[in-house]
Amino acid sequence: MITVKSTQKLFTEDEISRLTGICLDHLRVVARSKHLGSIVRAAGAAGGEAERWLFTSVDLSVLTALCPRCEH
Repeated sequence: MITVKSTQKLFTEDEISRLTGICLDHLRVVARSKHLGSIVRAAGAAGGEAERWLFTSVDLSVLTALCPRCEH
């Protein structure tokens, strides 16, 4: 069971990874294949774009039901 604050509306990919135990690589693959979360693009310090995923509490619920914790 995962407990989060009721006031928290969005979760970063790092928070989701910590809460669910799913590594970032697997999390991104599942998010793309199941159309979960949203990608936020930000300009990086080196001039490139960095992708960050944001997830809702509904996305968190779906991810915990679909994906087991990573064992590696």
